[in-house]
Amino acid sequence: GNGPCPECSTHKKTAMAGRPKINLQPSRTGKVLDILGWLALFMLWELTVSHYGRLPDIIPTHFNLAGHADRSGGKATILVLPVLATVLFVTMTVLNRFPWIFNYPVKITPENARVQYANATRMVRWLKLDIVIVFGLIFFKTIGTATDHSPFTGISLSAIALCLIGIPLGYYFVRSIRNR
Repeated sequence: GNGPCPECSTHKKTAMAGRPKINLQPSRTGKVLDILGWLALFMLWELTVSHYGRLPDIIPTHFNLAGHADRSGGKATILVLPVLATVLFVTMTVLNRFPWIFNYPVKITPENARVQYANATRMVRWLKLDIVIVFGLIFFKTIGTATDHSPFTGISLSAIALCLIGIPLGYYFVRSIRNR
């Protein structure tokens, strides 16, 4: 059929049901990442609100891989950036409280659960911060392009975004496999 294999769904649910539910306290680094993420999110909102009145009526809404604006829309579309960043950040913050529901590249056992969960929640904290940073860079690119004062003229943010997202993911997978 076209749907997921019921047998696979059963195996997945059984595997997650057998995982230990450990209440992890964030490390000092985790707490710092959370604080930096919230501060970055607040700054994104602050910048959006403070720049909104100075924006032209039409602003770029999409950039191609070369970093050039290829779509435009009303200035209210700038609000999509902080709204989407907030939704992603808050959702990831809530989900990070339940690391036993995550997908892992290794089998989770009672022996490795604490290390694997700590590694995964650390990765999510990095990703939350990085996502807000990426949205902030898109904000600056949009504002700069709309006002002809772009610090990123002709520079693609795709490579920066890939590095900011890819490095924590790569680090997580390497640590996860090493700490089977």
